[in-house]
Amino acid sequence: MTDSWNHRQRPERLERRLEFGGYDATRLFLERLEALSQQTGRFPDISFGRTYVNLTVRPLEEGEAVGDAEHAFVAAVDALL
Repeated sequence: MTDSWNHRQRPERLERRLEFGGYDATRLFLERLEALSQQTGRFPDISFGRTYVNLTVRPLEEGEAVGDAEHAFVAAVDALL
């Protein structure tokens, strides 16, 4: 995992804010993220605006700790950039 993801507690999760130069770049990233999510079956919580995307990745099971599966997914997200 890169330093750009924040590991939060209560509940366990990984968070990151991504900044883009404009709407087209934001939309392109969201389209790539959709394809990744469909491929992996992992669907992060997303909020976004014209030039940013906030992502939250939680463990699949509530109450579980962030583990290898979450770290692998965020690495795949990073590779989209």
